[in-house]
Amino acid sequence: MQQLKKTYTLQEATKKLEHYCAYQERCHQEVRAKLESMYMIPEAIDVVIVHLLEHNFLNEARFAKAFVSGRFKIKHWGRCRLTIELKKRGISEININQALAEIEEEDYIEVFTGLAEKKVKSIKEHNVFKKRKKFVDYFLYRGWESYLVYEKANELIK
Repeated sequence: MQQLKKTYTLQEATKKLEHYCAYQERCHQEVRAKLESMYMIPEAIDVVIVHLLEHNFLNEARFAKAFVSGRFKIKHWGRCRLTIELKKRGISEININQALAEIEEEDYIEVFTGLAEKKVKSIKEHNVFKKRKKFVDYFLYRGWESYLVYEKANELIK
C-alpha cells in the first residue's frame, strides 16, 4: 500500500510555520528544510519565508543570540564551536560576532576555569601525558580556544 503525501495550502503551511517559529527560535535553513519536508514547491517556500520575516517570526540575529546563549550556558561550548555551528546553519558573520559579543569575558573565563577544575578531577589516568591529552581533547572538541586549554592543562596537570 502506497502512502499518500499530505499536501498543504499556502495558508495552512504559513500557519504551521508560524507555530513552528513561535515555539522556538529557528534559522532560515531549518525553516526551509521544514517546508521542503512538507513537499512545498520552491515558489511557495519563498512566499512563506518572506511572510515569516515580515511578521518577525524569523530573525537571524535573534536566533544567533539565543543559540549562543543556550549552548554556552547549558552545553558549555567555547567560542570556536559556537562559530562553527552557526556557520553550518548559514548565519552571517556579522550576526555571529554580535551574538558572541553577548558573552561577558569574565563569565567566559569563569565557566572555563570551573569546567577545567572539574574535568581534571574526573580524569582517572595516572600517566601525566595521557591525562593532559584527554583534558586537551575534551576542551578542544567543545570549542574552547587552544591557548586557554593548553595554558590551563599546564597549570592544573603536573
